[in-house]
Amino acid sequence: MEPEEELTSRKKAYQKVGFDLKLFVVDEISNGRISINYASKEYGISRSSISYWLGKLGSFKQIETKMGKNQEIKQLRDRVEALEFIKDLQQDIIADFERLTGEELSKKSLPETLSREIEQKKRAHSSANGSMNVSGSANKGITKS
Repeated sequence: MEPEEELTSRKKAYQKVGFDLKLFVVDEISNGRISINYASKEYGISRSSISYWLGKLGSFKQIETKMGKNQEIKQLRDRVEALEFIKDLQQDIIADFERLTGEELSKKSLPETLSREIEQKKRAHSSANGSMNVSGSANKGITKS
């Protein structure tokens, strides 16, 4: 008597996936570069495995950087504020230079939006300094322009 062929269902054998690849896939999905379905087809990994990695390794990425989203947002807002301060300072310097020399360099070498902002700063400085120039002109020999 010959044994009958056993009809057993075998699980699909998946290859072991390295930690670096897991982090890479999680990062790509988290940043919106690829979808879970695309990653599943591209790397031959089940969607449920990728979802599991997202749950486990998504928080690992935040811990790894030691910065939560709120901290990152706060840091970026602080950076934007610092850059706006630097931009305002530079525009003030350019406006003062143009007012003293009489040359319109900003219109020639800067984009139109920045040139308009500098022009507004020059007008604001002249209106704020207008009263000072009138009272201080006798002492300094400066005439109001």
